[in-house]
Amino acid sequence: MAAFDHGVRHPTSPETPTLHLALPETRASRALDALVRRTGDALSWVWIALLAVIVLNVLLRYAFGEGRIEFEEVQWHLYSIGFLAGLSYCVESDDHVRVDFIRRNMSARLQAWVELYGILLLLLPFVFLVTYYAVPFIGHSFALAEVSAAPGGLPLRWLVKSALLAGFLLLAAAAVSRLLRVGAFLLGRGAD
Repeated sequence: MAAFDHGVRHPTSPETPTLHLALPETRASRALDALVRRTGDALSWVWIALLAVIVLNVLLRYAFGEGRIEFEEVQWHLYSIGFLAGLSYCVESDDHVRVDFIRRNMSARLQAWVELYGILLLLLPFVFLVTYYAVPFIGHSFALAEVSAAPGGLPLRWLVKSALLAGFLLLAAAAVSRLLRVGAFLLGRGAD
């Protein structure tokens, strides 16, 4: 096994403390990881679009004295899309937030067990609950043809609400991939 630690690869045993585990891949995890990476790479451009909208809105407001509510709403729409896609991208790349001062003192095997139970008992149930309640949330918005309550706001509110469902389905794919990889590590299986 090798552990990945801030861009430097070095060999470790399953009992050596590390910050990032190099987990074996399975066919399914490779396919899921590729989906998450491709989607994350494609949606990473949303941050450039967000920056452009923010700059344009600031220029309009302060240089020309005319702010636009549509631009403010587009800002939070783009931010939510980027954030929701970024969640799965962080799980796939193993760069999400964790308590490193505790984790760094754990063996690789103990880290894998903690990750396994974290995915099974915390992440996947949370993803299930959000996706379960997102469907009627989006459906209700669609049925009402919901629009922004702000004067001059954007129509099709259900569309941005759909980003919640899409983001959490992508997060589920990343979590299942990670679960498969952690399971392969704990069972001592190499990559297939």
